[in-house]
Amino acid sequence: MLKPRETDELRQELLGQRKTLPNLMEEKKSEPKKEEEAAGTIRFKVRFDFKGKDKPAKFFFGGKDGEDVARYNREQQLALWKNVPVQGISIVKIHEEEVYSVFEEDQEEEVAYAPLTLEVQVDALEDLVRFVVKEEFRRIEILEPKSLKLSSQALERLLFKVHQSARDQVFLHVKKLQE
Repeated sequence: MLKPRETDELRQELLGQRKTLPNLMEEKKSEPKKEEEAAGTIRFKVRFDFKGKDKPAKFFFGGKDGEDVARYNREQQLALWKNVPVQGISIVKIHEEEVYSVFEEDQEEEVAYAPLTLEVQVDALEDLVRFVVKEEFRRIEILEPKSLKLSSQALERLLFKVHQSARDQVFLHVKKLQE
């Protein structure tokens, strides 16, 4: 006849090693993270410069200078980002900078720009593309994580999203030129 201790040892062998809560905690700490879990959320700063050209007055009133047009364009886009929620994207900080003007030689006129810096947190790398393909995009700085490792599937999704966004931007630009 088996002793109770031997019975427990045999049961553990048959059922596999019994895992207690402390053992599970140690195993989770020592397990390497999957690529997707390691990536987590991505925090970045992105800068846009919204363009504004002088609008001449119609019938002696209603004209706007380039700085006002640039501010108005920036406020319109800012209102969309603040009020329209997008799954996987959250705006952390918004910083509006001073409007500046530049003389553009090819157009032979002064153009005003209204800079806007956003600190954004996204769940996936594909969500970042939405910000980068905009015409107003000027600069991006990745804050977290310090490095990213992409699987081939993640890279494929990213490139597909870039393709879609670029195609949409070209379509909108052509549509705007036709009007």
